[in-house]
Amino acid sequence: MDPIAPARTLLGRSRTVPGAPRRVLITGAASGLGLALAEAWAQRGWNVLLTDRDEEALARETARLAAIEPRSTRGEEAAARLASKQGAGAPPEPRIASLTLDVTDEDDWLAARDWVNETWGGLDVLVNNAGVATGGRMELASMDDWRWVVDINLLGVVAGCRTFIPQFKAQGSGHIVNTASLAGLIVPPTMASYNVVKAGVVALSETLRWELMPYGISTTVVCPNFFKTNLAQNLRTTDASVERAMDKLVSKSTIPASVIAEQVVYGVDEGKYLVLTDRQGRIAWWVKRFVPPLYRQQVAKASRRLRDSAEKYDRQPTETKG
Repeated sequence: MDPIAPARTLLGRSRTVPGAPRRVLITGAASGLGLALAEAWAQRGWNVLLTDRDEEALARETARLAAIEPRSTRGEEAAARLASKQGAGAPPEPRIASLTLDVTDEDDWLAARDWVNETWGGLDVLVNNAGVATGGRMELASMDDWRWVVDINLLGVVAGCRTFIPQFKAQGSGHIVNTASLAGLIVPPTMASYNVVKAGVVALSETLRWELMPYGISTTVVCPNFFKTNLAQNLRTTDASVERAMDKLVSKSTIPASVIAEQVVYGVDEGKYLVLTDRQGRIAWWVKRFVPPLYRQQVAKASRRLRDSAEKYDRQPTETKG
């Protein structure tokens, strides 16, 4: 039993104007989980603002999603009612839109806030999803990589929250969704920098859960296991053995981003705080909390296996690596 389940009634759906389509801003929305989330909410008739640094992919995917017919027409009907109230000559509000946003740039965040206020009159859900991947044995990971992943994966989330929390408080409603990782709960070896920032996102989310609850603002933290994504393709590491191991883990996964997205959307609808996206991840988290000796045994075993694999890889001639 979830010991905090009774609090879910206080952490439920954001309050919006009855009948109005809900409004969501998603970072890192040009690919991967962010794009899958944008598509899932577009299919439900939501107003969706996709944001990313990749302008070309952003424009392409926004055009594709704009052509999607929502599964339910409720959102479109509500949008039509709002448009009629604005007057026949008023330009229609875009249901699917995009904005270039670098999560490390505070000016970009302010521009995004101004856009949703001027265009939609507010925001219901903020999804801090943009992220990068780093990994490597501790002594091989560079300080530049540490700073890079902290700036994007942790401080980028902080910047998004700081931008929209005052607005959510003024509205008396809002929902913050932060994409962390199972690595923020389970902390596997050879991924120190990634583990640290994702654990930071989990800690931030739990803090905000209680800090913002009295204001009618909900918080959800998403902790997916490995799934089919392009994140590993952009892995930054100086440890080739870890890059090889990461490629194998992602390639073995059979879970597409669309499945993760549906679980996140359901979690937001139900006001869930923690979203674990697969059975293996839920078991691992349960074992760590309730059977710590078994958890320590399994992590120690994995650590020795990773050590042996890395040392074997290091001994290979350069021309045979890859």
